[in-house]
Amino acid sequence: MTSDPSTPPAESAGRPQDGRAAARTAGPGAAARPAGPADVVSGLSAFPLTPIHDGRIDEAAVVRIIGRLASAGVDSIGALGSTGSYAYLTREERARVARLTIEHAGDVPVIVGIGALRTEHVLELADDAQSAGAAGVLLAPMTYQALTPDDVYGLYEDVTAELSVPLVVYDNPGTTHVAFTDALYAAIASLPHVASFKIPGVPEDPTEARDRVAQLADILPETVGLGVSGDAFGAAGLLAGCDAWYSVLAGTLPHETAAIARAAQAGDAPEARRRSDLLRPVWDLFAAHGSLRVAASIAEHLRLAERPSLPRPVRGLTDAQHAEVATALGTVGRAP
Repeated sequence: MTSDPSTPPAESAGRPQDGRAAARTAGPGAAARPAGPADVVSGLSAFPLTPIHDGRIDEAAVVRIIGRLASAGVDSIGALGSTGSYAYLTREERARVARLTIEHAGDVPVIVGIGALRTEHVLELADDAQSAGAAGVLLAPMTYQALTPDDVYGLYEDVTAELSVPLVVYDNPGTTHVAFTDALYAAIASLPHVASFKIPGVPEDPTEARDRVAQLADILPETVGLGVSGDAFGAAGLLAGCDAWYSVLAGTLPHETAAIARAAQAGDAPEARRRSDLLRPVWDLFAAHGSLRVAASIAEHLRLAERPSLPRPVRGLTDAQHAEVATALGTVGRAP
């Protein structure tokens, strides 16, 4: 890229609000966007834990968790995302988790996280994911030294040039400390194989949320989707017109999150919000303790994984906090 990536490509700027953008402002389900790679990453995408016990991947737990997700009928599985502790695993461990996930996911497409500090390592991980049969890959711009916008664009330019599967761009400023601008979104979206952007939430106000999603849709090609993350924003993001919900909680409570997603996809805003509110105790714990630690605690309570299940130096919740999770799960129950 020879120009500043903060300047969007000319063909992306000022695109008339038609196609997907118009559909979003008209309301959920108002029109269908053209089919494309983004169809691999639509609906409810569940991001499971990678249980680590006694310093090793608990492969039996991985198989249990993935089988549970496949049986629940999620739309895709996001292996080795932040909840999957990808940054703490070796290349060999990541390749093993990718293969286990794909082997036990049945017909559910698997998106594999390939983030690493060096581009050469990202490319190696992309090769491993594709060799394992991944339907797509997920890439966040990991940092130690601060990255410039040109660095970030260059990462995606280098990686997409070598890919043969769809790529999800992971905008996760809380862990990467990379601030994506809308102009950088537009520049990266022009690259081959880019299928979706995983955005960090939407405004709480429904009108503001819809305006924000429409604003992003207007600068992206028709074949590039938008997926909301931050589970408390799942219903709001789908109702605002996002194609996907990239969900941490779906990795342990797929039925409850699927009920929210299906209501939102059907345009039933009251039901989607009602079901999301039923999970408010969990959303509050996410905010208080972090979604990774709470997701691990839920998996442990459900006997999907042994305690502790996180990679050191990350410690799980204290006994008192673990009890809070148990209480929240009892409150959530299995809503009709």
